[in-house]
Amino acid sequence: MSAELAYVILTPYSIRKSRTGGILSRLLSRSGLELAAGRMFAASRELIEEYAQSIVTATEPRHRRTQELIREYVRKNLAPNPDGRRRRALLLVLRGEDAVNKVLNVAGHIVHERTTGETIRDTYGDYITDGDASGPCEDVRYFEPAVLAAPNRETAEADLRLWARHSDSDGGILENIVPYPAGAEVQKTLVLIKPDNFRFPNARPGGVLDLFSRTGLSIIGFKVHHMSVAQAEEFYGPVREVLEDVMREPTGRRSRLAIEEELGCPVGDDAEAKLGDLLGPIAGSAHWESIVQFMSGARPSQCPPGRRDAPGTEKCVAVIYEGIDAVKKIREVLGPTDPSKAPFGTIRREFGQTIMVNAAHASDSPGNARREMDIIRISENNLKPLVESHFDRR
Repeated sequence: MSAELAYVILTPYSIRKSRTGGILSRLLSRSGLELAAGRMFAASRELIEEYAQSIVTATEPRHRRTQELIREYVRKNLAPNPDGRRRRALLLVLRGEDAVNKVLNVAGHIVHERTTGETIRDTYGDYITDGDASGPCEDVRYFEPAVLAAPNRETAEADLRLWARHSDSDGGILENIVPYPAGAEVQKTLVLIKPDNFRFPNARPGGVLDLFSRTGLSIIGFKVHHMSVAQAEEFYGPVREVLEDVMREPTGRRSRLAIEEELGCPVGDDAEAKLGDLLGPIAGSAHWESIVQFMSGARPSQCPPGRRDAPGTEKCVAVIYEGIDAVKKIREVLGPTDPSKAPFGTIRREFGQTIMVNAAHASDSPGNARREMDIIRISENNLKPLVESHFDRR
């Protein structure tokens, strides 16, 4: 069976309640699918009305009634507010065999009797009725589906094409969507969920997002990114000189010990310093190349010139957070570079392994956030070409 594309849309309510991480964890760990793309949307009335028209497909009365409720919900809660302010929604694209059915199974049916917590809607959705909940026409007092998904392959294709068509006008980095007090100094900062979280479908990427959610900041951008070697070199360029310098002392010391053990002759302090000056930059450069390889999949010294700008083999997720004092809040939750020195409850203590394989990156200043966003082309729309190439080549 060939790979399919399926989607999940996180509702504005799910995003506002910081449920993005928990939902992503369920999707990846329970479906076994690959996260292929993601894009934030602030949908127009035109997009929402066209999307709503595709929702009702079921013939069985109870499920048809649920779909009708979802259609009503979409028109009311995903379209702009009466004052014209648009709402945030997150479209995630999953790829793999039988992807549409797997996503439906993880999302679940939102009917009253399913309360086990097994599916996303069991946990994050609500279907509250008055009176008898067994009939197809019970009075629903409160309804929150948590996520939206296509009921079949044909609808999944039509919906993905629709959202891709509107992905430039209605999606991307969402500006002036989240309200703030007058005069508030609002910052944007970049988070990269690193490749060590994507070795296989698992709950880690969602777990990282879940910990970041306690900052109270708002997600306004989301992109699945394959960093090229050239991008990784530029992104981590400032680190190279630092590594070459800090590696002088430990490299000199280790070289001294190796020479004394291997050759049996003493090495003085001056010779140790010269060894550090000679070999430290080489060791630092080698470590820097390992970082580039970790993020992109290839070492710069071994990458053919024609492949330097091509998307790398490693996957990361870029997330833009916005809010007051965003840079500081994100970095406090992230923790220091070395996971062994990170405080309990930080992301790097929870998920990090080494100084390099440490779960996530976060910008250390608003200026560096802008620089890093430019390097990875955070505003690039890679959802549209993915959808078009997948369905048009069949």
